[in-house]
Amino acid sequence: MYGSNRGHDSIAIFKIDSLTGKLALIDIVSTFGSFPRDFQIEPSGKYLYVANQNSNTIVTFRIIPETGIIEATGDIVTIPLPVCIKFAIL
Repeated sequence: MYGSNRGHDSIAIFKIDSLTGKLALIDIVSTFGSFPRDFQIEPSGKYLYVANQNSNTIVTFRIIPETGIIEATGDIVTIPLPVCIKFAIL
Protein backbone atom coordinates (compact mmCIF):
# COMPACT_ATOMS: atom_id res chain seq x y z
CA MET A 1 0.00 0.00 0.00
CA TYR A 2 1.22 3.49 -0.84
CA GLY A 3 0.41 6.82 0.79
CA SER A 4 1.56 10.35 0.07
CA ASN A 5 2.95 12.62 2.79
CA ARG A 6 2.58 16.30 1.97
CA GLY A 7 4.27 17.35 5.22
CA HIS A 8 7.65 15.99 4.18
CA ASP A 9 7.07 15.36 0.46
CA SER A 10 7.32 11.59 0.32
CA ILE A 11 5.58 8.34 -0.52
CA ALA A 12 5.24 5.83 2.32
CA ILE A 13 5.26 2.16 1.36
CA PHE A 14 3.54 -0.42 3.55
CA LYS A 15 3.15 -4.19 3.49
CA ILE A 16 -0.30 -5.50 4.45
CA ASP A 17 -0.36 -8.69 6.52
CA SER A 18 -2.82 -10.96 4.69
CA LEU A 19 -3.98 -12.64 7.92
CA THR A 20 -4.35 -9.69 10.29
CA GLY A 21 -4.64 -6.71 7.92
CA LYS A 22 -1.96 -4.91 9.93
CA LEU A 23 0.39 -2.55 8.14
CA ALA A 24 4.18 -2.69 8.34
CA LEU A 25 6.21 0.26 7.08
CA ILE A 26 8.66 -0.84 4.38
CA ASP A 27 10.14 2.48 3.21
CA ILE A 28 9.60 6.21 2.83
CA VAL A 29 10.76 7.67 -0.50
CA SER A 30 11.17 11.35 -1.46
CA THR A 31 8.86 12.58 -4.22
CA PHE A 32 11.63 14.87 -5.51
CA GLY A 33 9.16 17.74 -5.41
CA SER A 34 6.90 19.75 -3.15
CA PHE A 35 3.37 18.87 -1.93
CA PRO A 36 2.57 15.50 -3.57
CA ARG A 37 -1.08 16.21 -4.34
CA ASP A 38 -1.85 12.95 -6.15
CA PHE A 39 -0.16 9.76 -7.29
CA GLN A 40 -1.26 6.89 -9.50
CA ILE A 41 0.01 3.51 -10.59
CA GLU A 42 -0.27 3.19 -14.36
CA PRO A 43 -2.36 0.31 -15.79
CA SER A 44 0.53 -2.16 -16.30
CA GLY A 45 1.54 -1.77 -12.64
CA LYS A 46 5.16 -1.06 -13.55
CA TYR A 47 5.29 2.67 -12.77
CA LEU A 48 3.98 5.10 -10.18
CA TYR A 49 3.57 8.78 -11.07
CA VAL A 50 3.55 11.57 -8.47
CA ALA A 51 2.02 15.01 -9.10
CA ASN A 52 3.97 17.52 -6.98
CA GLN A 53 1.62 20.52 -6.94
CA ASN A 54 3.87 23.22 -5.48
CA SER A 55 6.96 22.36 -7.52
CA ASN A 56 4.99 21.97 -10.78
CA THR A 57 6.38 18.51 -11.54
CA ILE A 58 5.26 14.98 -12.27
CA VAL A 59 7.91 12.46 -11.25
CA THR A 60 8.08 8.87 -12.52
CA PHE A 61 9.00 5.94 -10.26
CA ARG A 62 9.63 2.33 -11.23
CA ILE A 63 7.91 -0.24 -8.99
CA ILE A 64 10.08 -3.22 -8.06
CA PRO A 65 7.58 -6.11 -8.31
CA GLU A 66 9.11 -8.37 -5.66
CA THR A 67 9.07 -5.75 -2.89
CA GLY A 68 6.79 -2.91 -3.98
CA ILE A 69 9.66 -0.49 -3.37
CA ILE A 70 9.73 2.46 -5.78
CA GLU A 71 12.80 4.06 -7.34
CA ALA A 72 12.94 7.30 -9.30
CA THR A 73 13.59 6.83 -13.01
CA GLY A 74 14.93 10.36 -13.48
CA ASP A 75 11.96 11.29 -15.68
CA ILE A 76 10.47 14.58 -14.47
CA VAL A 77 7.86 16.53 -16.41
CA THR A 78 7.25 20.21 -15.66
CA ILE A 79 3.58 21.18 -15.78
CA PRO A 80 1.70 24.02 -14.05
CA LEU A 81 -0.05 22.97 -10.81
CA PRO A 82 -0.46 19.22 -11.33
CA VAL A 83 -3.18 18.06 -8.93
CA CYS A 84 -4.57 14.87 -10.46
CA ILE A 85 -3.29 11.99 -12.58
CA LYS A 86 -5.65 9.80 -14.61
CA PHE A 87 -5.04 7.12 -17.22
CA ALA A 88 -7.26 6.34 -20.18
CA ILE A 89 -7.64 2.64 -20.85
CA LEU A 90 -8.27 2.02 -24.53
